[in-house]
Amino acid sequence: MRILLTNDDGIHAPGLAVLEAIARTISDDITVVAPADEMSGAGHSLTLTRPVRLRKHGDKRFSVTGTPTDAVMMAVAEIMKDSPPDLVLSGVNRGANLGEDVTYSGTVSAAMEGALAGFRSIALSQVYAKEAMGDAVPFAAAEAWGTRVLAPLLATPWTPGTLTNINFPAVPADQVRGVRVVGQGIRDYGRLRIIKGTDPRGYNYYWFGLGGAVPTPKHDTDLEAIADGFISVTPLHLDLTHGPSIASLRTAYQGI
Repeated sequence: MRILLTNDDGIHAPGLAVLEAIARTISDDITVVAPADEMSGAGHSLTLTRPVRLRKHGDKRFSVTGTPTDAVMMAVAEIMKDSPPDLVLSGVNRGANLGEDVTYSGTVSAAMEGALAGFRSIALSQVYAKEAMGDAVPFAAAEAWGTRVLAPLLATPWTPGTLTNINFPAVPADQVRGVRVVGQGIRDYGRLRIIKGTDPRGYNYYWFGLGGAVPTPKHDTDLEAIADGFISVTPLHLDLTHGPSIASLRTAYQGI
């Protein structure tokens, strides 16, 4: 199995090393193509207004001066064009990609790009507690459970046009309660917090804080699974069409 690894935290991110260790339990044919710098929150953006530069760091190890989407595009259309991947793994992200995070996440968007290109793609993220900082973010749950979570997934037939979003909870590996297959949650946008500060030159700056999870029956979302100490596995698909709205909109546009 040929595996492409990428991320949004950059080529030197600790989580990418964790992902490579996980991937090497599956295959020894690994290619790494990741952004040169951190691109968290880049979403599914791509670089169109400047050239993207490619740098080789070692055997089958590259960085690009662009977004996670650029990295996957460069991998499949240039670096691996003669031997395309069988699997795309993105992560392990430093921080959660839950609920509506998937619309902002470079980690998930890299997996989206892999799915668009026709390859089975999986995003992996490590949630961490507020007191963890920088490179001190613990990846123990991902390290211990990564292969165990991927094995059943890879043994299951893949539906083209889909990807899988996996999050590991912010608990020690031996305290992970198991795996839950759940839907994508949503946070209470009304609880969005904007924290205002002033820099030494007198200019204001702002930090965004996320709202709390919206509770659901049976705790059946990724946000709740993580809060309960489980690994969340959420299947996503690329078709954003809202089917139930089609009939009513067709009725609205009759005669036009």
